Amino acid sequence: MKILSAEFITSAASLAQVSREPRPEIAVAGRSNVGKSSLINCLLRRRGLARASKAPGRTQLLNFFLVNQEFYLVDLPGYGYAKVPDSVRRAWGPMVEEYLAAARDLRGVILLIDARQGVTEKDLQMKGFLDDLSLDCVPVLTKIDKLRRTARDAQIRDAAGALGLGDPRHIIAFSAKSGEGRDALLAATGACLRGDRARRVPR
Repeated sequence: MKILSAEFITSAASLAQVSREPRPEIAVAGRSNVGKSSLINCLLRRRGLARASKAPGRTQLLNFFLVNQEFYLVDLPGYGYAKVPDSVRRAWGPMVEEYLAAARDLRGVILLIDARQGVTEKDLQMKGFLDDLSLDCVPVLTKIDKLRRTARDAQIRDAAGALGLGDPRHIIAFSAKSGEGRDALLAATGACLRGDRARRVPR
């Protein structure tokens, strides 16, 4: 899949606030400070399209990006950051659950995991929720460039085991800095949109 165009459409605190033409959607989920904005900008090759922040927890809304005039890439609020006010943190869960459970054309969810931390309990909870909803999940280890070769290989294997994946090749190692994993993630995204992700190994 080639990225020909990408533009920010809207931010919303609930689906009721979203007015848009129906198109397939791919969501991006992960812990706060996992590098969602950097990954989106790298994936779409649009510097500054998704606003990256040094302060975790800044993404508190559903952010919709229209890609190739064909599908929406939806940036979900990050989870698991303790310094966010309780009232805000409590609102994120229902917002994300409402989005994921809604009867719309959601083709898959890119689940981001920090390669330095590995799979956390919050990540497992999100993976379990996606499984319960029978949503296609594309697991991605971000910031892979921060690890040495031996450590990254071990972390990929550990992540595959923790997520219940039989083959570590189902984990996409990604670096927004070097662009490693971009082609693999584009291929996996295209497979989700076509509905044949389950028959593919993304690396």
